[in-house]
Amino acid sequence: MAKENRILTIDIGSDCLKMAEFLYPPEGAMKLESFAFLEYDEEYRDCELPEQFSHAYKKLLEEKDFTAKKVRVAISGQSAFSRLSKLPPLGGDVQHIEQIIEYEAKQTVPYAMDEVVWDYQLILHQNESGKAVDAKDGSAENANDIEGMEALFVAVKDDLITELSEIIQDEDKEIVSIETAPIAFFNAAKANLSDDDQCDLLLNIGGRCSSLLFADKGRIFTRTIPIAGASITQQISKEFDITLVDAEELKCRHGFVALGGAYEEPESEVAAVISKIARNVMTRLHGEINRSINVWRSQYKGNRPTRLFLGGGSSLMAYTPRFFNEKLRIPVEYLNSFQIVGLGELIDREELLDVAPMFSELTGMALRHISSVPVEISLMPDAIKKHKALQKKKPYFYASAISILLCLLVFYWVVSTKRDFDKKCVEAAQTAVEKTEEISTDVRTASANLDRAKGEYNKILEMAGKRSQWINVINELETILPDKWWLTSLTAHGEKQRKSKVKSSRGNGRGRGENMVDIGDQNMFGAAAGAGRGSSTTIKNVELKWLRLTGHSVALRSDLLLDEVFKKGIEKSKYFDAENIVFDSYNIIKGENNFITFEIQIKLKEPIKK
Repeated sequence: MAKENRILTIDIGSDCLKMAEFLYPPEGAMKLESFAFLEYDEEYRDCELPEQFSHAYKKLLEEKDFTAKKVRVAISGQSAFSRLSKLPPLGGDVQHIEQIIEYEAKQTVPYAMDEVVWDYQLILHQNESGKAVDAKDGSAENANDIEGMEALFVAVKDDLITELSEIIQDEDKEIVSIETAPIAFFNAAKANLSDDDQCDLLLNIGGRCSSLLFADKGRIFTRTIPIAGASITQQISKEFDITLVDAEELKCRHGFVALGGAYEEPESEVAAVISKIARNVMTRLHGEINRSINVWRSQYKGNRPTRLFLGGGSSLMAYTPRFFNEKLRIPVEYLNSFQIVGLGELIDREELLDVAPMFSELTGMALRHISSVPVEISLMPDAIKKHKALQKKKPYFYASAISILLCLLVFYWVVSTKRDFDKKCVEAAQTAVEKTEEISTDVRTASANLDRAKGEYNKILEMAGKRSQWINVINELETILPDKWWLTSLTAHGEKQRKSKVKSSRGNGRGRGENMVDIGDQNMFGAAAGAGRGSSTTIKNVELKWLRLTGHSVALRSDLLLDEVFKKGIEKSKYFDAENIVFDSYNIIKGENNFITFEIQIKLKEPIKK
């Protein structure tokens, strides 16, 4: 079932326009809801087909309530080129059929391929096995069953199709398919004729041309003959020297096909003349039909037609079926294309009965809307194909656009949320930084105050430490001096002193040099006391690195002066540098009673500043 339950079919003839709207109810039976027929106005007779069609099309849309949005279109066979071409043998290989078809089309179609819209229907022969052949895509159950291939080519000028399509689409209609009227007539006939085992001849006598089709089982052959109702009208106009409009009116009022043989002529002389003219035109048409039958049978090896079905407006002229019956000697009848079509409640049965043979093409197009048909040639121009392809892609475009929009919205929401979150974080961080800076300022201030306090404290501590420097040094000397030694003098110097000779045990006459502090010519305890009092010490702002010790020792031998206890005490001491004791600077003066006077210089590990 079609997606839309209504379809509008349009048959654009060479001298009239036919339209019909079909309904597809849920139960599946196709139903005719409305139909209309309009001949092109006389004032547009000399205009191009698109202009004639545009005027009639808009007029019918205004007069009739056609509600369907989807449209199927058929154009006159006179405006199209069609030909049945034999294809070269493929030996069962149908894979490259597209290339062969395109090559044959270029050889067959009498126009430049870029100037036409064309399509084809592939027709496959069967051998006597009668196996089914798919005539649409060229495939068969068994390729060996194919005796031959034919292609029905149909081409229409691209500019004509495009102009007609634009006129239809301007009225808010969507074109579903475009084909030729003979093809639509053929599809209608195949749907309404139950016997497919014989060759049927289909003749649609229109206004300016007649379409002849051979329906030989699964094969089709079509030919457009430029002999039709307009030919009769033109002969009447010449015969009576009247306009074409008046001649058409006379034809409709008095026209019929004269009977051959000994038949009594009508009482009206005008009717008799018109009937003879009609018979002459039909005879010419019959001659073309005979020629076509001969071509069909000789060139295409077709079967002889066994029946003739008529259609088209000019076929309604009286005695037309009888004429062709006598000439072709086969059964002739009108094609009833409404056998499978239901009629709506508003359809005028009497009116439809009078014009039914004219609407077979419309029925053929309507059938295509609900099921596959024998010939499905499509002549849609590229502009409509691209538009339809775009329309099919629109849902995806919309979905993509919505998806992109949603993604953008989500992205915007995420970015906004993240921005707000980051803004709050930045504000919180700024607040924390400000607080931290305040604390840091307080810390720096407190640290500076602490450093100042530490500096002052260290100075005081250093001063306090220096208070006991000499006491510690003297105490250390007292600890490491051997018991047999006693000091008579202790002086401090910035540099090591030259050797000097000791003249007396009291140290009288010792020189005082630069960078020297005299601790006192006392014993160890007297020296400490003297240093503490500072009564006899000259103090300068120098670094005191060396101590000069002068004293006495009791010794039985002079070599006992270098006491091992003294050496070891010096090495272990934290105040004296054991590597810088001037042992060789002793001035040993042997006195009486085993007394020895000595002088020693010792370097301090840490200078004492004064």
